[in-house]
Amino acid sequence: MELIILLGLVAVIFTNASFLPQAIKTIKTKHTKDLSLGMYLMLATGLFLWLLYGILIKDFPLILSNGISLTFTLTILFLIIRYK
Repeated sequence: MELIILLGLVAVIFTNASFLPQAIKTIKTKHTKDLSLGMYLMLATGLFLWLLYGILIKDFPLILSNGISLTFTLTILFLIIRYK
């Protein structure tokens, strides 16, 4: 495996692991009062665009990272809308 691909995959792990504590806490507590709907809407839009960009240039780490991040973000966004 090329070093640059490995670097990208390690970045994927760290970036996406950062979402887990918030996602788990939100799912368990159903408490979303302090989460910003606007921020998560903008983040989801940006992640979708990065995912699309990654697909168009066929960059696997970019696709993987943004696909996973978008999934976590959409989960939290759904909970914000459902429990506010």
